[in-house]
Amino acid sequence: MAYEVLARKWRPQHFNDVVGQEHVIQTLINAVKNDRVAHAYIFVGPRGTGKTTIARILAKALNCFNGPKVDFDLEEDVCVEIAEARSIDVIEIDGA
Repeated sequence: MAYEVLARKWRPQHFNDVVGQEHVIQTLINAVKNDRVAHAYIFVGPRGTGKTTIARILAKALNCFNGPKVDFDLEEDVCVEIAEARSIDVIEIDGA
């Protein structure tokens, strides 16, 4: 069995799993639900605040087969590809 860092193993997978960023999560949920997603988002802040996690969750929500939705299925092929960093539609940039 391959070693996996605990932070990656237990990384939140849905908007409602994220702790400590309720205002950000609510803003993104409202944007997806109301079909008012901006053309770009910049996630900035100190290490460990959930920037990458929230960005990946947003990518999954926006790339669903039947259009953007908050309650996406993690078993969808596109979600699996994003989780495994294999999606050609999602480019993750680490600005550090």
